[in-house]
Amino acid sequence: MLEPAQVIQILESQSDQQTFAAGEVIFQQGETGDLMFGILSGEVEMQVDGNMIETLKAGDVFGEGALLHADKLRYSTAIAKTDCKLAALTEHHFLFAIQETPMFALDVMRSYSDRLRNLKAQL
Repeated sequence: MLEPAQVIQILESQSDQQTFAAGEVIFQQGETGDLMFGILSGEVEMQVDGNMIETLKAGDVFGEGALLHADKLRYSTAIAKTDCKLAALTEHHFLFAIQETPMFALDVMRSYSDRLRNLKAQL
């Protein structure tokens, strides 16, 4: 697996960067989306149905489900827990990053799987 610093390096080279202030909503459950995000700095809180599921840190990715599913729906809400600098990847940039660095694809799958495990553990 890639180290968080390596993930950040990939994200910085393949993305547009956006900043969010603490408390700002990045995206909401039920919306459609065309971007996934990687955390360059700061922390992001993930919520499902208004319940906090987990806190993500630098090197973590989120929002990939909107790029992977045909309906493009967000199944969670992402809120900046602290001031954040995020890398925003379109589907094109995401596919390019995977093609150029296959280990990045494994990290995205690990992130997705970890999030599902965390959710199941809370039920």
